[in-house]
Amino acid sequence: MADAYKVSLSQLVDELKLEVVYSPGDLKDIYIYNNDINRPALQLAGFYEYFNTEKVQSCGNTEFAYLKGLESEVRAERLDRLFSYKFPALIVCLNHDIFPEMLSSAKKYGVPLLRTELGSSELLARGIAYLNVELAQRITRHGVLIEIYGEGVLIVGESGVGKSETAIELVKRGHRLVADDAVEIKKVSAISLVGSSPENIRHFIELRGIGIVNVRRLYGMGSIKNTERIDLVVKLEPWDPDRFYDRMGVDNEYTSILGVKVPSITIPVKPGRNLAVILEVAAMNNREKKMGYNAAQELLGNLGLEMESNETVSNWKDF
Repeated sequence: MADAYKVSLSQLVDELKLEVVYSPGDLKDIYIYNNDINRPALQLAGFYEYFNTEKVQSCGNTEFAYLKGLESEVRAERLDRLFSYKFPALIVCLNHDIFPEMLSSAKKYGVPLLRTELGSSELLARGIAYLNVELAQRITRHGVLIEIYGEGVLIVGESGVGKSETAIELVKRGHRLVADDAVEIKKVSAISLVGSSPENIRHFIELRGIGIVNVRRLYGMGSIKNTERIDLVVKLEPWDPDRFYDRMGVDNEYTSILGVKVPSITIPVKPGRNLAVILEVAAMNNREKKMGYNAAQELLGNLGLEMESNETVSNWKDF
């Protein structure tokens, strides 16, 4: 498969709590590569142009009403042709009774047959949302992801600049750690990125001079979170006296990750600066900007000046 990511059918069954009516083998060995779920109404009527055989199929009231109205021989023929395309699985909605011809065709072509009490709309919504996340384009980046006042803040910077120390201070102040050192970033939609930690290092954080600590055990379940949307990228860098740092917040800076533009800021680090407090302010200020308020714009307006904003985008190479 050209697709780099896949989900086993057993994962989908567990997520949606599906009943297994028939399986040709271990569902862990059957993989889904497409994030969509199709209702094969046109296919049952005989139209197979553009039919994507990588998609999971589902049948609800409409499909069952149509099939019920067919003669047994015609129904068997239509279902035989459908299952001959050997898609990953067919899910029957609303606990409909399985047509004998449907079960026979599933066994003939080795296509798993599943059933759920969910209606078609709810199945598609939940199933596609789950597959979107699991099959999303992704990269892993060095940094720390933490939730601050509901905002997902990705802290990046060179090794030793103070990312983990800042994160542990934020946890002490009541915020939640998502990932330290390695952040897995998934593009779950055209405008959304979700970050998480690799399972084997989840909840752990490295502090120079102390070593590895388990944040969940030290600070409790309220101090951690498994996933979080990335709303802001904060780059920490050693203070450079020769560099100009934005003091007004007029310029809009963005970091492009997997083609998604995320607001970003650069914070210089030097002794005496309380980075945890600064990041709290940055998170709240970012939320205000999303809600349409810009403090710099209001101040310049009060002074009778016009706000000139330049958009700067830094790109992270997609892999």
